[in-house]
Amino acid sequence: MEHSAIQLILQAGYVVKAVLIVLLFFSVMSWTIIFFKWRQFSKADRESYDFMRVFDATHNPRDLFSSSKKYPSSHLAALFKSVYSEKTYTERDELKRMLRRYSALEAAKLERYLNFLATTGSTAPFIGLFGTVWGIMNAFRGIGAAGSASLAVVAPGIAEALIATAVGLAAAIPAVIAYNYYLSRANRMIIDMDDFSEELVDYLLRQ
Repeated sequence: MEHSAIQLILQAGYVVKAVLIVLLFFSVMSWTIIFFKWRQFSKADRESYDFMRVFDATHNPRDLFSSSKKYPSSHLAALFKSVYSEKTYTERDELKRMLRRYSALEAAKLERYLNFLATTGSTAPFIGLFGTVWGIMNAFRGIGAAGSASLAVVAPGIAEALIATAVGLAAAIPAVIAYNYYLSRANRMIIDMDDFSEELVDYLLRQ
């Protein structure tokens, strides 16, 4: 091809190149977060399942506390360890307040970095559009300088400009999909913590 995508990027103006660098940063960070959250949620689900099996089979909180250390990625195990470590609760309402506080902390860990995916999904297309508009302006300047509006003169400049839009969408689409997917998983885990909190209240006050 006479004008490959790489050639068009290399021939682009400084502003368009800066836009592409910004979009590349957003894309790399988004994919890093996507893989990190996949690993985090997968380990949390697996270890929480194992922890609940131990929880159902263990009647002594001290033994359960020792066993819970084997599940560092489990949000349910972390909730139990945080509450049991304090041992300052004497009433049901006090214990529930502690559980709500620690559940909120664990929920924040589950939702960490998801805002960046949302930001990428909402802003990357507009950043790409800015690069496109700027590139088209330069293309029209080139037309004026050449004194011709033939396809051979217009096509490279327009193609160069549209690359910014394509890169913006390429960064935004995976980020939006991942954000919705991981937010759904995080909400499900938060519901699991709410259900587990009810069980934990009875479990701890029984002892």
